[in-house]
Amino acid sequence: MQSYKSKEKPQDSADLFSQRRVYTVSEITQEIKSILEGSFGTVWVEGEVSNVNLHLSGHCYFSLKDKGAVLPAAVFNYRNRDIKFKLENGLKVICFGKLDVYLPHGSYKLLVEKIEPKGIGSLQLALEQLKEKLGREGLFAPGHKRPLPYLPARIGIVTSMSGAAIKDILKVLERRFHDVELVISPAQVQGEVAKEDIVRAIQDLNDFNDRLPQAAKIEVMIVGRGGGSIEDLWAFNEEIVARAIYDSAIPVISAVGHERDWTIADLVSDVRAATPSQAAELAVPEKEELSRKIAGLLDDLDAGIGYALAGKEEVLCASMDKLRLLNPLARLDNYREKITGFASQVVVRMQHFLKLKQAALQEAASRLGALSPLNILGRGYSITFGLTDGKIIKDAAWVRIGDPIKTRLHKGEVVSYVKEANKNGGTKI
Repeated sequence: MQSYKSKEKPQDSADLFSQRRVYTVSEITQEIKSILEGSFGTVWVEGEVSNVNLHLSGHCYFSLKDKGAVLPAAVFNYRNRDIKFKLENGLKVICFGKLDVYLPHGSYKLLVEKIEPKGIGSLQLALEQLKEKLGREGLFAPGHKRPLPYLPARIGIVTSMSGAAIKDILKVLERRFHDVELVISPAQVQGEVAKEDIVRAIQDLNDFNDRLPQAAKIEVMIVGRGGGSIEDLWAFNEEIVARAIYDSAIPVISAVGHERDWTIADLVSDVRAATPSQAAELAVPEKEELSRKIAGLLDDLDAGIGYALAGKEEVLCASMDKLRLLNPLARLDNYREKITGFASQVVVRMQHFLKLKQAALQEAASRLGALSPLNILGRGYSITFGLTDGKIIKDAAWVRIGDPIKTRLHKGEVVSYVKEANKNGGTKI
């Protein structure tokens, strides 16, 4: 076997040192930055979230990891505001962004522009996270739900003045009970400012109600809008809207027009309606139906009174028949021949008997008159009844401020309202 030697002359080590290229740390890091950022551009990266750190500045720092490696990542505050759900450790996500080398540390990370949970939409995840949070706090508890008034005199409405919802509500209320009074607090129900506007409108109605007397207060509030996509309805899934509904002193009917899906507003409100029209139907009964019920009750009352009077009449007739049979004069006709000799004696005894009964009757009448409440009223006393239930009020603790009461005097009656109730010193009207 023949061997060959290289024809090239070995390079002297001195030459290698004379031709070497020496980089500074900044230069080599900058080169790496240029190569890395130029090679990848923007990328989609899948991984599991870990080491989440939400900075006071609003920036969010975390790591994406899989079985083989860890990639630092960051979402700056102006991007973080667009993420609806909460980043949590262990969450599987897909991120879109670009790789960035931080020169002072010689480190690199993924600057995230978009992020979505793997296998579920970001809005749906945000909704589930908020449901779990508010559920733990008791905002959906049945014990917090308040019953609706049967026939409210004044209703508050929070919705857009330009949408179909307000038209539907007004149409139903006009048809069912047009005498009801409406107080409308307009609000945007879609878009970036919708959640703040809905909260403001709810609070405005509550503030307005606080300044009204009890008899004029708003008794129920309808909050909602027409149907739409989950994005269109998202304002009613916001936490601040849920808390505004929960804190409302006025009972709330949610009226978000989306029959299939429930919003957070539906869950926290006192009553949920599938549409604005149904909310109006729940708020007031139908006037004609109410009139029919009242007429039926009056007919039942008349029939009951008639039946009671008929029974009393039968008892009275039977008693009169017995009296006629026991009448001494009727019996005297049968035995007139036998008692002719005793007629005068019987008459004297009957007159004496009648005088005794008249005296007893007069004495009983005098005692009854002394016990009559009307005679007591004549001495300056009075009797007070509840105007709504007709019950005699014996204790100042039985009434509340603003309750209507009726006072019976010796001559006439006086209707008044309670201004102050004092258990020890009496009630002022």
